[in-house]
Amino acid sequence: MWNGRAARLDSACCSSGARLPRASCALCPWNMSAIWRGRQRRLAEMGKLLGFLETERELPKDRPEIERVMDYESIHMPWPMECQRRQAARCMECAAPFCHSGMLLGGAPAGCPLGNLIPEWNDLLYHGRLAEAAMRLQRTNPFPEFTSRVCPALCEGACTCGVHGQPVTVRQNEYAIMEYAFREGLVFPRTPRPATGKRVAVVGSGPAGLACAQRLYELGHRVTVLERADRIGGLLMYGIPNMKLEKSVVERRVELMRREGIDFHTLCDVGNEFDSEKLKTDFDAAVLCCGASKARKLGARGAEGNGVVPAVVYLTAATKNLLGGIE
Repeated sequence: MWNGRAARLDSACCSSGARLPRASCALCPWNMSAIWRGRQRRLAEMGKLLGFLETERELPKDRPEIERVMDYESIHMPWPMECQRRQAARCMECAAPFCHSGMLLGGAPAGCPLGNLIPEWNDLLYHGRLAEAAMRLQRTNPFPEFTSRVCPALCEGACTCGVHGQPVTVRQNEYAIMEYAFREGLVFPRTPRPATGKRVAVVGSGPAGLACAQRLYELGHRVTVLERADRIGGLLMYGIPNMKLEKSVVERRVELMRREGIDFHTLCDVGNEFDSEKLKTDFDAAVLCCGASKARKLGARGAEGNGVVPAVVYLTAATKNLLGGIE
C-alpha cells in the first residue's frame, strides 16, 4: 500500500482516512513525506497553535455614515498591524488546507481558485515576517491588491475554522500584507524569462486582460494591450465603485506593468477604429479578453422606461464623473 515499502505510521491522512507514513502514500495525490517534513518544521516555528481558541474573528470598523456620504473613499477605517497579526494567529495550519485548494463541493465552488499559499503567509504575518509573506503571496497571485478588496473570499467559505465558528480573516490578512509591501517598496517589476521574440496582443484591459498580459510578459513575450476606453482597467476602473476599489490602486499596478515593458493603448476599439486584420499582420498571437459589456434585459414590466439604465452603464458614468471625465 505504501509504494511497496514498509513505513512507520505517524499521523492521520485527511484525504483518504488511512494512516499516514513517512514515505509517500500511493493513495494520496500529494508527496506526503515532503509535506510531513515541512509541516513538522512549521509546527516547531509556530507561536500560536491554539490562536483560533484565544482570539475571536474581528475586522476593521467602518467609517461613520456621516463621513462616508461626503466622499467616495474607502468605507473602512485604518487597522493596526498588531490587530492583523492576532487575526493571522487564528489560522489552524490544517493538514489538508481546503482554503487554498480551488474545488467544487456539492456543486458549489470552495477554496481559492488561484491556489494561494494561505496557511504559509498567515503564519508569516503572525510572526511579523511581512516581506516573506508578500513574496509567498505574489508567487501565486498577480494582483493581490485587487483580490484583497473585491474577491468573494471563497477561501474563507472553505476555512475549517468556520465549520463550528468564524473563519480566519484571510482576505483582510492578504490586504494587510500587500499594502505593507507597496508602502515599504517591496513590490518591483518582475523579471521575465529570456525573450522569445514573439509579439502578443491582448484585447481588453479588465482583470482577465491584465492578468493575461502579466503572465505573457513573464513568459518572455512582448505584450501590447488594446483598450477601447480612455483608461486602462476595464471593470476594475469603471465597473467597481471607488469605495470598494480605489482607482489609484488600479493605476498603481498599471504603472508597474508599464515599467516592466508592457505597452498599453487606450481609445483603441478593435474592429472599429482599429482594424482587426492588424491583429494577424502585426502580432504572432492575440488573446481576446473583451468581457461581457452588453447588458442583459430584465424582461420585467417597466424595464425599458425612462431612467432605467444597466448597472455597468450607471457605474461607468458615475466613475467618469468622479474622475473628472464627464461624458
